[in-house]
Amino acid sequence: MFDLHGKRAVVLGGTSGIGRAIALALAEAGADVVPSSRRAEAVEETAGEVERLGVNTLRMTSDVADRSSLEAVRERIESDLGPVSILFNCAGITQRIPTLECGEELWNSIMDINLTGTLRACQVFGRGMIERGYGRIVNIASLATFVAFMEVAPYGASKAAVGALTKSLAVEWARHGVTVNAIAPGIFPTALNSAILDSPRGKELLARTPMGRFGSVGELSGTAVFLASDEASFVTGEIVVVDGGMLASGVNQ
Repeated sequence: MFDLHGKRAVVLGGTSGIGRAIALALAEAGADVVPSSRRAEAVEETAGEVERLGVNTLRMTSDVADRSSLEAVRERIESDLGPVSILFNCAGITQRIPTLECGEELWNSIMDINLTGTLRACQVFGRGMIERGYGRIVNIASLATFVAFMEVAPYGASKAAVGALTKSLAVEWARHGVTVNAIAPGIFPTALNSAILDSPRGKELLARTPMGRFGSVGELSGTAVFLASDEASFVTGEIVVVDGGMLASGVNQ
């Protein structure tokens, strides 16, 4: 079960944090994996790790804000490896700022990367999946898809919209053999959020997590591989929460 041999996966935002962990998990399950992001050095490093797992990869940078770069990745993969059957949308940005001080430029930037970037990728890679009658798309949602976090309104709004987009595409594309789901990670320490987790905000997040600890990015691997696999053929439009019980929590002590 959960064998991905013969499948080709692209992981956008796949060279750090959660995206990197997912890219390596897909490779361990047998898929050819192309981890792509804006930084060439990170692409080279992660692609090397993928190759060491015995599967094929390519070294291509991309920017979800640039549709042509996504089209270039798709065309190169199709030419060198074969049609893309799995897409993970892991690229995203955030910034903490009081909403009254959030200018439209910052709001639009976060929306463009987190929401419209996800739409671009789904359109670019989803069209071929629909034509072939098979595909697995997994977006990265957030706990902020469901609940509010202080002073990250543009991020929360973008991730709530990613949840809605996931469901909309799932309904539209189900008849074409393409499933569209999302993973909503809880708190997983990465290089990007280490300062936050060492702050009072981090202590509150830990207190609200019934398991009493933050997650390890490797704990997302099973969910990612499942949603990418044929075993998830009747699962679509779902937002799978992996959060140590945080959303279920009321009072923990």
